[in-house]
Amino acid sequence: MSHAHEPGSHAHDHTAGSNARSLGWALGLTSIFLVAEVIAGVVFNSLALLSDAAHMMTDVAALAIALMAIKIGGRPADERRTYGYKRLEVLPAAFNAILLFAVAIYVLVEAIGRFRYPEPTESTGMLVVAVLGLVVNLVSMRLLASGRNESFNVKGAYLEVWADMLGSLGVIAGALTIRFTG
Repeated sequence: MSHAHEPGSHAHDHTAGSNARSLGWALGLTSIFLVAEVIAGVVFNSLALLSDAAHMMTDVAALAIALMAIKIGGRPADERRTYGYKRLEVLPAAFNAILLFAVAIYVLVEAIGRFRYPEPTESTGMLVVAVLGLVVNLVSMRLLASGRNESFNVKGAYLEVWADMLGSLGVIAGALTIRFTG
């Protein structure tokens, strides 16, 4: 929370540094796993992993933008921006919505192609990667949980990772379905 010390003094946010660190860690974990998931999606021929990787790409973009917004939002007010830069934290949510829409279109087009011409998928590798993705999402959610009630920006990033966690559960269900039904 921010507070002013006395009239005419500056206000500062005690949570911004903590939120930036949490976002940085979540961004690092998600970025590393994004690369692993793309490689695994190609190797195991899994549209589910590739679509989850595409969604994870939106997580990476959202987390990077959220981190940038916190850093810029911490700047003090000036003559042009009398309320400071704090409102900038709302923009990542709009950008993220556009990215998610693009990913949904990509997955739909690819899924239609797979229904027409089914391809074999390596379900064991898919399952292992999906479980690791779930772990990465749960760790990222834990990192972002403390700041989600103090910042719209962190809350948006938290909800994005939460949605990706649900996607990981979907990939796990898909891998198990493929494994047991062929």
